[in-house]
Amino acid sequence: MVWKRCLLFCKNNALGLSGFVIASGVVLYEKCKIDGNVLASWTTNFEPSVKWDYNWDRRDPNILVKPDKSTEGTTEKDLKDVENEIKKRTPTASRHLLFIRHGQYNTDGKTDFDRYLTELGKKQADLTGQRLKEMGHDYSVLVSSTMTRAKQTADIVAKSIPDVPREETDILREGAPIPPEPPIGNWRPEKNQFYQDGARIEAAFRRYVHRADPEQKTDSFEVVVCHANVIRYFVCRALQLPPEAWLRLSLNHGSITWITVRPSGRVGLRTLGESGFMPADVTSVM
Repeated sequence: MVWKRCLLFCKNNALGLSGFVIASGVVLYEKCKIDGNVLASWTTNFEPSVKWDYNWDRRDPNILVKPDKSTEGTTEKDLKDVENEIKKRTPTASRHLLFIRHGQYNTDGKTDFDRYLTELGKKQADLTGQRLKEMGHDYSVLVSSTMTRAKQTADIVAKSIPDVPREETDILREGAPIPPEPPIGNWRPEKNQFYQDGARIEAAFRRYVHRADPEQKTDSFEVVVCHANVIRYFVCRALQLPPEAWLRLSLNHGSITWITVRPSGRVGLRTLGESGFMPADVTSVM
């Protein structure tokens, strides 16, 4: 009876089929509402498929601090001691990691020494350095991969942010972190390369991406100049996304990817491959 009245109402008011569908939805909702069968919005009853792992960097103070089980029973003092120890080991500062992809380089080079920055790549690195300077942060360190194109990029960037301590490391060198999904036909490294590079790049992630030490009292800003594969893998790992998704992301030369690791262990991606500070004719990806 309700449906017939609904159809007649739509016909008399020239609402047509779409009007009938909408009106039917309203009627159905009101009926279910009366019966008490209407679920709340999906945002209130949604259960995440994968929950955030707060101990992803193995530095969660709630996990690090263990109650003393050498004696039987737990006294109020024991609980208070554990609470104080957790508080002592809990960070209060955030770490801001600014990952820079190197500038455009000579892809025809047979060795790393020959894969130096092009003139465009040098321009990109200079613009990136200027951008970092304009951001006005107190950078605590400038780290770079030991590959030629990364070191040259870091050298140029350093001119805009002088007096920042420099570091170089082999573990940030370019490589194949993990077989990508979906795979692509024109890039298929040998399996042994994934085993070698993957372990190294994962070690680099654990070394550089983690929450601050409890002794760190103020937020830190660290600049890391390295490579596209490394940065993309880091982003997936830091956000607890499937690491094999790294090749779905794309980064321009000289772009800035900003990851923030908060004291609680939460991670935020502030920017991914930011290069809007460069003129359009200066940007490149290959």
